Amino acid sequence: MKRIYIAGSYSADNVLDVLNNIRKGIRAGTEVLLAGYSPFIPWLDYNVFLQLREEEQISVDCIRQHSMVWLEASDAVLVLPYYQTSSGTLAEINRAKELKIPVFYSLEDLKEKI
Repeated sequence: MKRIYIAGSYSADNVLDVLNNIRKGIRAGTEVLLAGYSPFIPWLDYNVFLQLREEEQISVDCIRQHSMVWLEASDAVLVLPYYQTSSGTLAEINRAKELKIPVFYSLEDLKEKI
């Protein structure tokens, strides 16, 4: 089963847009799984934050490093629409290209080539 990293916007200016980004990311991961691939879905990280105790903290940098490790182990990257303003997504695309990991901008294109 091929490992597919899902890349796209997570943060936003307000909580409703963040939740909408989470919904879109998880849905994309579900579609990738239904297509027969093994997705890494960064938006599921919200579960980790919900489990933190009062005295525990995880930095944004730590989460970015965590995601990048999974990207580096992936067979391909699927980029969601409207990624152009996401500095994190742009960094993920650049890293994938450095490592010669194929980057796709639609599930249909990914399915044709992977």
